[in-house]
Amino acid sequence: MTEARPSRRLSLPPPARSLSARLLVLTVLFVMLAEVLIFAPSVGRYRLSYLEEKLATGHLGILALEASPVDMIDPVSEREILSHIGVYSVALQKPERPGKLMLMIEEPVGGVEASYDLREAGFFTLIRDAVGCLLPKSNRVIRVVGWSPQRADTLVEVVMDEGPLQDELRAFGWRILGLSLVISAITAGLVYLTLFRVMVVPMRRLTENMIAFRDDPEDGARVVKPSGRSDEIGVAERQLHEMQKALRASLHQKTRLAALGIAVTKINHDLRNMLSTAQLISDRLAQSSDSDVRRVAPTLFKAIDRAVELCGRTLDFTREGPASLDLCRVDLNALLADVGSDVTAEDPGGRQWDNRVVPGTVVEADRNQLFRVFENLARNAYQAGAERVTISARQQTGKIEVDLEDNGSGLTVRARERLFQPFAVSTRSGGTGLGLAIAKELLRAHGGDIRLKDSDASGTRFRVVLPLRQKGHLRRNGRGAKTAA
Repeated sequence: MTEARPSRRLSLPPPARSLSARLLVLTVLFVMLAEVLIFAPSVGRYRLSYLEEKLATGHLGILALEASPVDMIDPVSEREILSHIGVYSVALQKPERPGKLMLMIEEPVGGVEASYDLREAGFFTLIRDAVGCLLPKSNRVIRVVGWSPQRADTLVEVVMDEGPLQDELRAFGWRILGLSLVISAITAGLVYLTLFRVMVVPMRRLTENMIAFRDDPEDGARVVKPSGRSDEIGVAERQLHEMQKALRASLHQKTRLAALGIAVTKINHDLRNMLSTAQLISDRLAQSSDSDVRRVAPTLFKAIDRAVELCGRTLDFTREGPASLDLCRVDLNALLADVGSDVTAEDPGGRQWDNRVVPGTVVEADRNQLFRVFENLARNAYQAGAERVTISARQQTGKIEVDLEDNGSGLTVRARERLFQPFAVSTRSGGTGLGLAIAKELLRAHGGDIRLKDSDASGTRFRVVLPLRQKGHLRRNGRGAKTAA
């Protein structure tokens, strides 16, 4: 009896390494990345607006100079205007008049340290200059040149301290950063909750169900119940549900077969002794002087032989393990000729074997196991009432298809439904129902298969599919086929 495997509880990862935590972190990072892509153009635009405002204010301030008949104003008024604008000097140049109009208090100490011409500033230049302005540096004196926002044909030049611009730009940057953090937190929280509800919780439920089903696959209560979702998770739930149902059915059948094997093993010895006694008695009956007794004795012999065969085949099937293949190059025509010689020798006049496989058709297989496959199929056909069996083959890409067709009376609907299940049904009276099951398992060990093509009153046709060459891993062992015949 197989020892029960101890149940293991689902070991969830710590919160910091969980899927939901990773989703939260990734969402925050992606939102912050989006905010950074917004932040850089924003500060560039803010700096441009600040400088354009200085140019516009300087233009307005210099109108007082234009209003003077001598293009001069008193120093007190000039200082007051420049102080209100927040610059050292303003220069204005109009296309209709030569020279410049200028208001200036005094030359700044240290002179102008940097100049910016807004007429030539592009998108990336404005971003570069804005980011450079945010970096820590001393209060520089800068010159700014650009077209006046008041008149597009008027050139304005101002000399100013960069410190106030830095303060304004940094304050704007902190406001953008704070707003970005708030937006990131809200967005990440909503995305996290949505993904946790839509993906993480269902995936955790599927994981817990798979672990519970693994511990006891025969418990019907552990089969997952689909939620009815129409997305990929719903498809996974339905497929897992179908797979678990099929696995439970397969395990149930194999458990019954295992129990049958144990039971047959226990009773086989005693039953053989009983049948041996019956054989001895039947031998004496065959020598009886009573003609009626001698007439029924062959029928008794056949019944006892079938009982002995049933015990032996059933016992072999239940205790033999996976097939170990001895692969070689097999001439299929010669192999089928040997099969035909064996099966027709039992009734030379009543059995016909038509081997239409082209000589030289070679496959890579275990010759003995392949012989058993076709021998089982042929015996099943003849024992089910067929008189003629025809074999043909055709090669496809990397495989060969062998059709075995008889002229029997065909299979019943019940036989076709459970054709390859061991002990489920037999194609002949008194059969074990093992021949086709064994043939299918041996072919699968070779990487091939067998299927029923059609069956009606005119006969039955099976198709055997075999690879022309075996894969590397199949050269060492089979894939769970029984070797019993």
